[in-house]
Amino acid sequence: MMQQTAILLTLAATLSIAAPAAAQNPTDPPESQHVAFTVTGKGVQIYTCQQSATSPQWVFQAPEATLTDANGKPVGTHSAGPIWKSKDGSTIKGEVLQKSASSEPDAIPWLLLRATPVSGSGILTKVEFIRRSDTRGGIAPTTGCDAQHINATTRIPYTATYTFYSAKP
Repeated sequence: MMQQTAILLTLAATLSIAAPAAAQNPTDPPESQHVAFTVTGKGVQIYTCQQSATSPQWVFQAPEATLTDANGKPVGTHSAGPIWKSKDGSTIKGEVLQKSASSEPDAIPWLLLRATPVSGSGILTKVEFIRRSDTRGGIAPTTGCDAQHINATTRIPYTATYTFYSAKP
């Protein structure tokens, strides 16, 4: 009986330590942030074949995606910068703060980005952080970039969830 109690106490202590650690994700925004809105991005990740120090490789250039709301209605775009533009004319730029590998082997990583207003006075101007999650596809090809294909461009389909956060709900 004493051995069973010791095992249960050890298990309980392990779970109490492991549970908070499992809940942490490097792409989670600060606790002071609240979800402003969430959209789905569907488009392509653009890569160019470039010569590196050792061999040719695919190098990321830019995303190109349409942002849609929960009803599938287009509400904006996502492009090089990275830039997000709402149909209301507001625009923000993101700076990558954290990356986390996707659970999908062929998917681009999840990201946490700090937002800075670029223009406009719409919905995006209050956004402080952007989280890219639930990614599918978009990673650079593993073949097709060699000396004969320098400067070739490829467009790899992807989807992602973009969650925009602000300090005020």
